[in-house]
Amino acid sequence: MALVLGFLLLLELCWDTSALGLLSSTEGSDVLEFELPATNYETKDTYKAGPIGVLFQMVHVFLGVVQPNAFPEDILRKILQKKFDFSTEYEKPENVVLTLKIIYYEIGIIICAVLGLLFIFLMPLVGFCFGVCRCCNKCGGEMHQRQKKNGTFLRKYFTITLLVICIFISVGIIYGFVANHHLRTQIEKTRKLADSNFKDLRTLLNGTPAQINYVLSQYAATKKKAFSDLDNIKSLLGGGIHEQLRPKVMPVLDNIKAMAEAIKETKEALVNLNNTLKELKESTSRLNTSLSDVRRNVEQSLGDPMCAVPPVATTCNNIRVSLGQLDDNTDLGQLPSLDQQIDNINDVLRTDLSSLVQEGYKSFNDIPEMVQNQTTNIISDIKRTLNSVGSDIENIGQQIPIQDKLSNFMGYINDTETYIHRNLPTLEEYDSYRWLGGLVVCCVLTLVVVFYYLGLMCGTCGYDRHATPTRRGCVSNTGGVFLMVGVGVSFLFCWVLMTIVVLTFVVGGNVEKLVCEPYQNRRLFQILDTPYLLNENWKYYLSGMVFNNPDINLTFEQVYSDCKENKGIYTTLKLENSYNISERLNIQEHAENINNEFQNLNVSVGNIVLLDEAGRRNLMDFNSSGVDAIDYNVYLAEMGKAPTKVNLLSFANDLEAKADHLPQGSLKQSLKSNAQALRTIHRDQVVPLEQSMSTTHQSVRELQHKSGGLGTKVVHVISSLDSAQDFLKTRISSVIVEESKKYGNTVIGYFERYLQWVKVSITEQIAACKPVATALDSAVDVFLCSYIIDPMNLFWFGIGKATIFLLPAIIFAVKLAKYYRRMDSEDVYDDMENGNIGFHRHHSTQTV
Repeated sequence: MALVLGFLLLLELCWDTSALGLLSSTEGSDVLEFELPATNYETKDTYKAGPIGVLFQMVHVFLGVVQPNAFPEDILRKILQKKFDFSTEYEKPENVVLTLKIIYYEIGIIICAVLGLLFIFLMPLVGFCFGVCRCCNKCGGEMHQRQKKNGTFLRKYFTITLLVICIFISVGIIYGFVANHHLRTQIEKTRKLADSNFKDLRTLLNGTPAQINYVLSQYAATKKKAFSDLDNIKSLLGGGIHEQLRPKVMPVLDNIKAMAEAIKETKEALVNLNNTLKELKESTSRLNTSLSDVRRNVEQSLGDPMCAVPPVATTCNNIRVSLGQLDDNTDLGQLPSLDQQIDNINDVLRTDLSSLVQEGYKSFNDIPEMVQNQTTNIISDIKRTLNSVGSDIENIGQQIPIQDKLSNFMGYINDTETYIHRNLPTLEEYDSYRWLGGLVVCCVLTLVVVFYYLGLMCGTCGYDRHATPTRRGCVSNTGGVFLMVGVGVSFLFCWVLMTIVVLTFVVGGNVEKLVCEPYQNRRLFQILDTPYLLNENWKYYLSGMVFNNPDINLTFEQVYSDCKENKGIYTTLKLENSYNISERLNIQEHAENINNEFQNLNVSVGNIVLLDEAGRRNLMDFNSSGVDAIDYNVYLAEMGKAPTKVNLLSFANDLEAKADHLPQGSLKQSLKSNAQALRTIHRDQVVPLEQSMSTTHQSVRELQHKSGGLGTKVVHVISSLDSAQDFLKTRISSVIVEESKKYGNTVIGYFERYLQWVKVSITEQIAACKPVATALDSAVDVFLCSYIIDPMNLFWFGIGKATIFLLPAIIFAVKLAKYYRRMDSEDVYDDMENGNIGFHRHHSTQTV
């Protein structure tokens, strides 16, 4: 019944819903990501029995030994097809064969049940005969114990054996108590289990309409992202074109700009060098004049008569010879003028090359703006197309046939829950009676084994090996009485206990083997999926119920497996046979519609001129200005020379030293005065001239470095310019097409990704039916098998074990009682005259 109820729930849900789960979308910088968060359910999809599961497994092993036959699929199929009827036509051959198959399958259980029935019928009969026999002083009823040589051994053997048997009985009783309590505990959890399953089903159903609307409403986020890209076509498409052209164009413009700066810098350097050369020429001219004046003054001083005197004459001659060193060391006047090159560059600079380059920059950087201006109308058309796609998606949401039927299914769930809650108190009440009955059964067995334990304890503790059978103590006698009471109670109740064991064994064992095990290994579903089984006109019963088309391959096993894996209802029930979402949500058709609009996107950026003819001519004029033909080595050679042939300070010091060796007079004073004049010339003219020449030398080197290879650079710039201009002329259209396609694919990709996600979500993820499979598992595997059948089987296993062991316990208790009870008579041994030993019976005067 639970299995049928579970499948009815599954069928109703499948018939009524194609529900969607909750959606979460996050918008990234480039792409849209959609995520479907998992719904949390209360009911666990697995059940663990805990430590008692070991005992349940032990019972399963026992049942496997008793019933090792494979699951009788053929028998059940014929029974379900009503091809076997016990009431009519029993003698038909096929019915006979089927009956034999049933007997063969149930042979283990039948044998055990027959043995149990023999126990039930024979034990009362044996007990009655035993009691009558005892009353007639037979069967050990005579209160006399024969003395035997091995009596001590037999007493110990019977004691130990009965103790071991009592332990086995006690273990069985414990199993009974545990199973009885566990079953009661699990029944108490039934209400919570049912509430949890119904809550999960409501969670699945109540969230479905809102989830569908939410998923479809996410089109707004997709459209928003697409509209944002369309509004930013200037930066996305225009910027993309610009970035594709940048590596080819920008280096050329940067080189032209650098060349314009180089022309200006070269002109400034030439002008500064030319002016510096003029200043240096004037400075060297003044230096020559000053040195000539000093040389003439010294020569006039050397005309003094004292120079004729021999000692002085030598000094004067030396001075006169050294005067040739007082002269200019440079020839700056012979350096060529730079006026012509400067004039040429000035002619070049009449054309503002920098402004022409800026126009090239502006023409190139205006590409994004031109793209935006040319695509205004096309963008509006694309937006209209995207809005129409949104309308189609909204219509799909309205066409999914679930809203009207969900309320009916919710009512069905409410009715089922009401029915369960109304009958649960009755179940709990009956279970309380069952629990009390089980407790009574366990207590009866406990009473029996307690009598045996008391008999063993009193008999063992009160036994006196020196006492004769007629003189045994009260404690020992009480132990024997307890043993016999246990035997009597065993005969009274063991057949009742065995009756309970047989009934629960037949029911529990068959349910375990025919329902629980095949449900767990899904063999039961395979039987239900047999073509034409449940309905002789339908090949597949489930598809006949769902689609009214029994030829669709929809099976119970497949539906259960998919729900167990938490797949969506759409895929699980193959709802494409009634509502094909792929046809209604044609991704390719929508993508083609949008793509057709983008194909009308015709962008033209016009004729981009990086540098016009004036700028090109300007570069050529600079190349022919002669700057790179200047012989800078000549200038460097002159600037590297010292201004004078001799160091004036050394010359002045030497002149003054020679004057110090002359006698006092006008000659000496005149020479010292000229020496001081040389020092002044060195300080005021030579030192500044040296600094200017050094600075000019460095400027010439820098100018040489800057102007070196200018012609080659100009040629390279012009060549790069021609290459870039040719690239723009021949390749810009293909770049525009490529970037337009990439831009269109990006926008279309948003919708393709969204529509594909919607399709996948509806077909595979949304409305995951795991709560349905969990509810079915809860009804069959948990409630029926784990809550009821497993404890029931453990109960009959334990009680049956204890009851069976009562039989040897009776035998050994009866035999052992003879050694504990006080006898009415005993054997007395006498010595005979001929040496033989004899005995005679001695009657005790005590009353037993």
